[in-house]
Amino acid sequence: MAAPLALYETVIKPDWIDLYDHMNVAYYVLICDEATGAFWNHVNGGRSLEHRQGGEMVVLENHVNYVREVRLGDPVRVTTQLLEYDTKRVRLFHTLLHATEGFVSATNEVKAIGFDLNQRRITSFQPLVQTKLQEVWEEQRHLPVPPAAGKGITLGRS
Repeated sequence: MAAPLALYETVIKPDWIDLYDHMNVAYYVLICDEATGAFWNHVNGGRSLEHRQGGEMVVLENHVNYVREVRLGDPVRVTTQLLEYDTKRVRLFHTLLHATEGFVSATNEVKAIGFDLNQRRITSFQPLVQTKLQEVWEEQRHLPVPPAAGKGITLGRS
């Protein structure tokens, strides 16, 4: 059965703890950004920066939902679902989970674009990346869209 990719895990570090004795909001974004990087490495077939010839991906937009706190020393893992993509853009959905207790701590929706580091401009993804994105899409396209995906910020009822 298809499932989101599980490409990143870590343990909550002392520097990430705030005055409320739980992980500060900025580090949820950091962890999810690391998961975005892990996804990017995955669709690059593990090629290093030097072998990608300037073909990279940059994040344009992030939306984080903080669901339940995590604290110092908690192990966490992030699952990643490819919601949609085209030749230049991807939309990912990360779910940050407590690795041993299994609860959802946060979700993060990301929109990113292909970017040529050499020319400093938007570009299409390289053929290898487009092939890998198609493979991930074929594995995940029947997964349900997470309820928090595509939601903006509003003061109305959720």
